[in-house]
Amino acid sequence: MNDTKIGVVGAGSWGTALANLLCLKGHKIDHWVYESQVKEQIQNQRENKVFLPGVTLSKNLNPSNDLEAVVSDKDLVLIVVPSHVMRETAHKIAGYVSKDITIVSASKGIENKTHLTMSGVLRETFSDISENHFAVLSGPSFAPEVARQVPTAVTVASKDRKVASFVQQIFATPYFRVYTNDDLIGVELGGAVKNVIAIAAGIIDGLGLGLNTRAALITRGLTEMRRLGVKLGANPRTFIGLAGVGDLILTCTGDLSRNHTVGKKIGQGMKPKEILAQMLMIAEGVKTAKSVYNLSRKLGTEMPISHEIYHILYDDFSPKESLHRLMTRDLKQELDER
Repeated sequence: MNDTKIGVVGAGSWGTALANLLCLKGHKIDHWVYESQVKEQIQNQRENKVFLPGVTLSKNLNPSNDLEAVVSDKDLVLIVVPSHVMRETAHKIAGYVSKDITIVSASKGIENKTHLTMSGVLRETFSDISENHFAVLSGPSFAPEVARQVPTAVTVASKDRKVASFVQQIFATPYFRVYTNDDLIGVELGGAVKNVIAIAAGIIDGLGLGLNTRAALITRGLTEMRRLGVKLGANPRTFIGLAGVGDLILTCTGDLSRNHTVGKKIGQGMKPKEILAQMLMIAEGVKTAKSVYNLSRKLGTEMPISHEIYHILYDDFSPKESLHRLMTRDLKQELDER
């Protein structure tokens, strides 16, 4: 398995943590880095001081600003770039990969214009590659903790069980447990929508509300996630797994969550544009909120929490007024029919 040729595209905190994990398993990894400064840091100091400070990186990690060199002649390419540049990055890669390659996405989001998940964007871009050659890695996994080898469990989804099993074996370690799943859309929607709900959880904390409120928010947020997934053909059971409720709990309660941080600052009175201007790393939930809002309206899917977060982010709605609207909606039974 160590002779599998792997390229990793994206050197944010998560891309770097996963690339280093593979290196520590004995793989020699070509790693595409966008910023020249970060490439030099990894090469000369064995540390990504910008996105994953304090972690010593393996000598098996070969950083490069040359995208063609990183993805050419590879058996597997892992793509970990922000969702809004996924299509652009994939187009740059498309001419350099073979039809037999396995493409793994570890990016979480829904494209604004097309409402495609990241694997959807990749399948559309790499039209010559069979859809069975795509996989998605997702689950409750903060990059700094994975880099410190904190025990973590995730899931890898692919329509082809052999591909899922192959990727599982590539990434699994004694501290990084990988399960498999064949519900690609459910796993991806869980990873995307939870970021929107995490902004809501942060707002609750920023407003100084209690644990009751947070628990209600997480539970009803899970309902919204499942509703959208079922409408798009996902397995409802996926949302009670690692890529659903597992990732939702982590992102709604963990201090390392960028989306929770954005929400908390909004709850404390800051404006979204002001917050984002101060952030180095991407809070995916901000862009995903727009996709979820438009997609759910198009499908006629009831997602009141997600809609209020959209209005707070893009229409300058008051968080307190949004909370009041949610709490005074028409009373109804708790469980949906499905």
